[in-house]
Amino acid sequence: MRIGVFICWCGSNIKNTVDVERVAEEMKKIPYVVCSHDIQYLCSEVGQSEIKGAIDKYNLDRVVIGSCSPRMHESTFQQLMINKGLNPYYVEIANIREQCSWVHTDKEKATIKAIDLVKKAIAKTQYAIPLHSDELGITKRALVIGGGIAGIQAALDIADAGYPVDLVEKESSIGGKMAQFDKTFPTLDCSACILTPKMVEAASHKNITLHTYSEVEEVSGYVGNFNVTIRKKATSVNMDICNGCGDCTSKCPKKVDNEFDQGQSKRKAIHTLFPQAVPNKPVIDRDNCIYFQTGKCGLCKTVCTKGAIDYEMEDEIIEREYGAIIVATGFDLNRPYHLGEYNYGNHPDVITSLDIERMLNASGPTGGKILRPSNGKEPKRIVFIQCVGSRDRHDGNPYCSKVCCLYTAKHSLLLSEKFPNIEKYIFYIDVRAAGKNYEEFYERARRQGANYLRGQVSKVEGLGDEENRLLVRGFDGSLGEQVEIEADLVVLATSIEPKKDAKKIGSMLGISSDVNGFFTEAHAKLRPFETQAQGVFLAGVCQGPKDIPESVTQASGAAAKAIIMFNKGKVKSVPTTAIVNKELCSGCMQCKPVCPYEAISQEYVTERVGGKTIKRPVASINRALCQGCGACAGLCRSGAMDIGGFTSRQLLAEVDSI
Repeated sequence: MRIGVFICWCGSNIKNTVDVERVAEEMKKIPYVVCSHDIQYLCSEVGQSEIKGAIDKYNLDRVVIGSCSPRMHESTFQQLMINKGLNPYYVEIANIREQCSWVHTDKEKATIKAIDLVKKAIAKTQYAIPLHSDELGITKRALVIGGGIAGIQAALDIADAGYPVDLVEKESSIGGKMAQFDKTFPTLDCSACILTPKMVEAASHKNITLHTYSEVEEVSGYVGNFNVTIRKKATSVNMDICNGCGDCTSKCPKKVDNEFDQGQSKRKAIHTLFPQAVPNKPVIDRDNCIYFQTGKCGLCKTVCTKGAIDYEMEDEIIEREYGAIIVATGFDLNRPYHLGEYNYGNHPDVITSLDIERMLNASGPTGGKILRPSNGKEPKRIVFIQCVGSRDRHDGNPYCSKVCCLYTAKHSLLLSEKFPNIEKYIFYIDVRAAGKNYEEFYERARRQGANYLRGQVSKVEGLGDEENRLLVRGFDGSLGEQVEIEADLVVLATSIEPKKDAKKIGSMLGISSDVNGFFTEAHAKLRPFETQAQGVFLAGVCQGPKDIPESVTQASGAAAKAIIMFNKGKVKSVPTTAIVNKELCSGCMQCKPVCPYEAISQEYVTERVGGKTIKRPVASINRALCQGCGACAGLCRSGAMDIGGFTSRQLLAEVDSI
């Protein structure tokens, strides 16, 4: 065994806090280490050339790197090993940047810790075993979960590349949140004018199959060969027969709050989600339909000349295989009932930004007019409050929701153009306008009459006067004093949050979430579209707050990753899978129920015992399914289960080394 050790300076990232020369010298004292060098940038072409030269000069068969996180450059050094004819899992990386230099200021202590970390890596690599990936075939069909702008864009890109796509949306129409918007910043383009052609294109594309009013129920399988169960909920309307004439909707006697209009208007029990919906055909809301609640009525069936109404329709279960899955499940907006200082939910004239967005929309509940919910009159003064539920570590979300500053500026500009007599006040912590032409857009809002007050609001309360107006108490940082503003309408810029069912989707797909509930990408810089689950990609706000251009960009990036997979035709499996020592395995199969990938089954081995041939049960691993999570190895009582690259012998060697 001949081990080479290479310590990276990482410019000043490691060098300033760790004595890299001393670390390299210390490694020369360890058995089997035949060379040890410190190099300024190991990941550079020059640095890799030095490693290649050392492999040839010293006949190395194992390499230990002391550098940044393996998440950054492990694949780079593994490829280097392959190019030199060595197994890629004979390289081990000691993280002396994130786990050492970046978290310490005492150079002596950091150097000692770096020495220990590299020693551990050397001890581990001494017991490394060669690992290999299997080549798996790919089902060249993609599944996109979520029919908002990100999901639509991803589906169109994959379909345009010539591959079939199934687009699943739980609402009765694709379009997502963007369908509720009036205009988009910073150009003030009509949201529907951008979105509707995309929706129509997706519906008419020969390679796209829409599954609206549907949800993903179960996912199994592995990269290239996912088995997915989709529940297509009963619409009670035969979409093949219905022509979308609307007679059934006009005659329906039952009215309920319209969720699409934020409850500001009423819809029928049989309804189309919005005027430009795709598909533009109604569904029956069985929870509110008189027929389904009482067995009476049936008026919609009576007036339907096509005979499209089918009360006996049942949910349809669709099972299909996919090679790649794109998650574009979108977001929810926080409803700040828990933030009592804003009086939301208690006073009708305290509304959210999405409420005023629907009012401004010409097809919205007020036909484009701004009206106070309490009395139906046009307000004379509106107060906007930023960061409601965002950047709040006590009662809200600690993160910035990113788009609130700009959409409030948009609302102010639209009000200035349509209702120039309305006064506008905006309370803000600070304005974040990072994006092309965003700063100019914000400045334009200020020039056109928006009064920005830098400070937070402490209380919104009713004045109790005849007009039922509101009193907003806050702080104006520019004046350095408390202010009170009487308002007719208060608009809260509420925070963006993950979908309530995001964890359920994540659990099915085997992808993780961050502390805030958004799906976690494989690497923030190097793999922003991918997840730790091979073949599953992210698009849009399900991964974190972002605006429409960013969502579309990420969707196209995710689609490109899926297309690359399909073009290759094959994909390599994870090599760091579970390994069964069949001599030690007792066949108890306690490992099977804990495997989240259903990769463990039972098989029988033939043995000669006492002159007789017997068949003994043992655990068997499906390497295509296994993702190397280690749950089975941690549970195995006989010590028969190991994980490739992280065997018990390797891990104990690390512990013994320090």
